[in-house]
Amino acid sequence: MKKWTPYLLVSPYILHFAVFVAFPVVFSVVLTFHSWNIISPMKYVGLANYEHLFKDRLFWQAVWNTVRFLIVHIPLQIGLALALAELLNRTVRGASFFRAAFFLPVIVSGVVVTILWQQLLSYNSGILNRLLTDLSLPRVAWLDDPNVAMYSIAVMATWKNVGLYTILFLVGLQSVPIQYYEAADLEGASSWQKFRHITLPMINPTIFTVVILSTIGGFSLFVEPYIMTGGGPMNTTLSAVMYIYRQAFQYYHMGYSATLGFCFALIILFVVIIQRRYVEQEV
Repeated sequence: MKKWTPYLLVSPYILHFAVFVAFPVVFSVVLTFHSWNIISPMKYVGLANYEHLFKDRLFWQAVWNTVRFLIVHIPLQIGLALALAELLNRTVRGASFFRAAFFLPVIVSGVVVTILWQQLLSYNSGILNRLLTDLSLPRVAWLDDPNVAMYSIAVMATWKNVGLYTILFLVGLQSVPIQYYEAADLEGASSWQKFRHITLPMINPTIFTVVILSTIGGFSLFVEPYIMTGGGPMNTTLSAVMYIYRQAFQYYHMGYSATLGFCFALIILFVVIIQRRYVEQEV
């Protein structure tokens, strides 16, 4: 009986992994070779879904929209989070309050935050455009201009998530031995030199972690464009996850949706591998 005890102890995890991880993954891969609308029986179509994928311009536009979002979101989020962490790492009055205040948007529902920002960026009644008109400046179609909408969403997503990465950077900064800075002061190093040659190398693992988390989170973009713009205008804010969702639950193309998800997962994996190879070494 004793030899079976370890297996009994780990059996809940094994069962959970088999039901909620292994089976969905295997089923999704099998589904990529079938046509299925949930109601009718699955029909084997071979590589037809993959052939359709490479010809689907809207999917690749959605991928490019997501990349445009990441190009703005990741540098802005990392730079802002690191700057805030540097400020919070200093001994100032009320530091605990500011740490909690910066982290508060992270725990607020994403839907609530998105609706608030939708009102904030409204063309006719938004506070931001009211400030512009008070300054005798023209209004900006933050969510209606194809050239601006995705970048507006990127700024909103940065505001929503920056608190989490600020805390991560703050933990990394507080783990740097103070003796290094004291030695640098004795050598007459400037603040920039200490930051460049001590702080950045010492928090390199934290930077890499933040880059990976930001990338994966950015590729998962869905709630913001779904609520704020519905993918418009002219599909310029249609994210890849949102397009996959449409194929599955709006058009009931479950097989094709699984194919899109599988391809998109490979794209994310490729990007993360590239980041691990270069970002981790060069930062």
